[in-house]
Amino acid sequence: MSTNDDRSRMIFGNQIDRRTYAKAQSSKNRFVRRFGDDSDAVYHLRAQGLPVIGERLGVRNLVMAQDDVALDLDADAKAQPLPLRTERTVEGAAGKPVVVGNIRMGFGHYRISMAMASAAHAMGYTPYWFDLASFANTTGSKMISSQNDLYSLGSRLSQRLELFNRLYWEPLNSEGFRKLSYNASDQKNAELCVPLFGDLPADVPFVGTHVWPSQAAVHAGLRKVVNAIPDNWPMALHLAEGSIHTVQTPSSYLGYHQLRGMDASSQLKPMPLSELRYTGHYVDHELVSNISHDCAARRARALGGRPLRWLVSVGGAGAQQDLFAAIIEHLMPYVTSDQATVLINVGDHRDVWEALVREVNGLAELTSCHFDDFCEVERLATEGLDGELTGVHAFCDNDIFSAVYSSNLLMRCSDILVTKPSEFSFYPVPKLMIHRVGGHEAWGAIRSAEIGDGTYEMEKTDEVLSMIDSLQYDRELVAFMCDNIEAANATGIYDGAYKVIDLAVNA
Repeated sequence: MSTNDDRSRMIFGNQIDRRTYAKAQSSKNRFVRRFGDDSDAVYHLRAQGLPVIGERLGVRNLVMAQDDVALDLDADAKAQPLPLRTERTVEGAAGKPVVVGNIRMGFGHYRISMAMASAAHAMGYTPYWFDLASFANTTGSKMISSQNDLYSLGSRLSQRLELFNRLYWEPLNSEGFRKLSYNASDQKNAELCVPLFGDLPADVPFVGTHVWPSQAAVHAGLRKVVNAIPDNWPMALHLAEGSIHTVQTPSSYLGYHQLRGMDASSQLKPMPLSELRYTGHYVDHELVSNISHDCAARRARALGGRPLRWLVSVGGAGAQQDLFAAIIEHLMPYVTSDQATVLINVGDHRDVWEALVREVNGLAELTSCHFDDFCEVERLATEGLDGELTGVHAFCDNDIFSAVYSSNLLMRCSDILVTKPSEFSFYPVPKLMIHRVGGHEAWGAIRSAEIGDGTYEMEKTDEVLSMIDSLQYDRELVAFMCDNIEAANATGIYDGAYKVIDLAVNA
């Protein structure tokens, strides 16, 4: 398919009607009127280091250049130290560049990007971080930021207003984003991001961890684009025709092939299998390579009567705050009796922590705070792998990379992760799944429950608290999940990130 084809008119051989196409064009025009037209602008990029993941994963950050000199990506990659060899190193990788295109929309897409960068680095490549929302003065970035603001607002409102959630937010996230017509508009809007791609070679391996970077990369003429689809519920929102689509589960593989339910009025032509791959879960190398050690340590703690370690990951926008407060308050007696340790990561939202302190009696007095000090988080997480870890610990960091990657470090020394069924659903750690934020997340919990590395989704607070009690008293449940994690790992279920990188390099 030519890069000049209008991808809003025809999607996998399915004709888009005139009204839907006109609506898609109007969507793009509204953003142009609002943020300006920079389609003829020439932007140049520069590569620089990144906090936290730059040091640990060799990631280079693509930013706007302050001069008119084009970036030589291959030369920049050759100038970097070669990644240390691992059991995953690919012969001939030699530090060649792999671009990870992403946006910050909550923490989830950044988390998937870190998994891809980690896998690329472990395989011997130099990963480049390309956040399309970070170029503040461009039309494309302004468009993405405005969309993200709306999504964050909707997420928060859905947890506060039951009627809004039931009548609008749940249907939008499960059925609205599922429609093929939605993809037509997204394809048009993604055209606004094309000017940012001017310095990227057409043959550079490119992995998009959100559909907009994937769509924009295809529009820009890149030929080795992999669109790493999150979640586990097929939605047209995630389609980027012209790329290789990867999915984490067999059910979504079949659903995307059939474009299941993406047009309620007719059966659509399927997605060609040449553009679709089942890879397994997208997980960081540091987590996958240590599964056996970490599961053995969890069994020893759980069955040996030591405090059970709970990692409570509070959503980026602070949605579900009342539920998290109830969970933490319920765990406090277990903490004071040395039966539990609680690790609370509020990401980069200090106000969320302050609200939890107001709601949970005695929380402030029991907690050791580790704020804006990633080295301290790293020290605690490392010592906790085989040593003791007691009490309550809270984590918050204004730097988004530290905020997200802190959970990666803390997962290894934790016994149970308390999370909504988001991208965390696919990680190799025992999980207690609380209620989703958006209908598309439901199938993440279904996947985890079927593998057995996490619970089913729990919609009511009483149900969550009862499961906490069960896990505290029936420690074999933790060992059961660890057994299932190791069984899944033996079949490569957590190898998805490596497979995505391989697909991009060899596309």
